[in-house]
Amino acid sequence: MTHRTLADFLLPEGFAPPTPAAILREGSVVREAGHYLLHARDLRRQRRLTPYAGATPPRTGDPVLLVPGFMAGDGTLSLMARSLRAHGFRTYRSHIHANIGCTLSAAAQLEERLEHIAWQRGSRVRIVGHSLGGMLARGVAAKRPDLVSGIVTMGSPTLAPGAHHPSLTRTVEMLVRLSRAGMQGLMAEDCVAGGCARESFERARAPWPDDVDFTAIYSKRDGIVDWRACVDPDGIPVEVRASHAGMALDPIVIGEVTRALRHVPAGAAAAGVRSVEVDAGEIA
Repeated sequence: MTHRTLADFLLPEGFAPPTPAAILREGSVVREAGHYLLHARDLRRQRRLTPYAGATPPRTGDPVLLVPGFMAGDGTLSLMARSLRAHGFRTYRSHIHANIGCTLSAAAQLEERLEHIAWQRGSRVRIVGHSLGGMLARGVAAKRPDLVSGIVTMGSPTLAPGAHHPSLTRTVEMLVRLSRAGMQGLMAEDCVAGGCARESFERARAPWPDDVDFTAIYSKRDGIVDWRACVDPDGIPVEVRASHAGMALDPIVIGEVTRALRHVPAGAAAAGVRSVEVDAGEIA
């Protein structure tokens, strides 16, 4: 898909897709996965030495719904979900098996899922969204603050959805061609250049509710999207050092997500961007 196909408003002035070579930075996902495994091993060892009564933490906070990124499914956030559960959070899947369809349809599915969880648990829900999942989370939270108490986005280009790597551009173009050929459930041309794209973008930029928390995690090492597009002015910006794909499993990112869900630290908004270091004990 070229810029003639992609709607101009999805790539506002001041933002740009990463260079083709930027994709090489995504290779660090292997190292980030290794860090997760090391931390998980250390935590298992600690649990074996912990009396049974203290081995399982009490449930804490609102339920948490995790939403995957473009072309991804719930399984890509399974390690993060495991870590959050180990810290006492009750996590839920989005039931998105492959995030490759119409974004408005995905948002409607997400809203329905939130309604069910909120009814089941008797409370509002917090959302953790990776990439496109974070953009969906922002739109639904702005529309339904009665269902959402807070969101955490990870590498989500809410300011410029079109500021993504050329490889994603070609993937979207392929989905549009397949949709045009008659395949159902795929992203159509209207989703990237028509009214559907316009509505999705406007939802992702809707005024932010005062009583909904918002943390926007980003990385300058992101090889998939322009990191500047992820620094939403309505959220508390948190800088990490991870690849785009690695945000779903990097221990430091998971530690930041945990802190955001716990409202720690309280002065983050005044402090602005934070670079963080997380102890092994904070990661499951």
